[in-house]
Amino acid sequence: MQELAKQALISMISHIIFIIITWQIIQSVRLDPIFKKMRTFEAKLLIIFVTIAIGTTVSNFFLDLLNWTNQITYLF
Repeated sequence: MQELAKQALISMISHIIFIIITWQIIQSVRLDPIFKKMRTFEAKLLIIFVTIAIGTTVSNFFLDLLNWTNQITYLF
């Protein structure tokens, strides 16, 4: 049970860290010309959703990689 709680905590922290990293990267890209004027709310909401999607996907990749490296010990 304690291992499950530890894994959940690592997953939450990983997701938050990668979402923050993705947010910083997306903020450095100039996206203003893509969106229509007077649609700033929708543009910000889209950027937030894209940030969460990319950050979560990257986090899942690294969490899977971590789990696979732990499971490879069962090979031998």
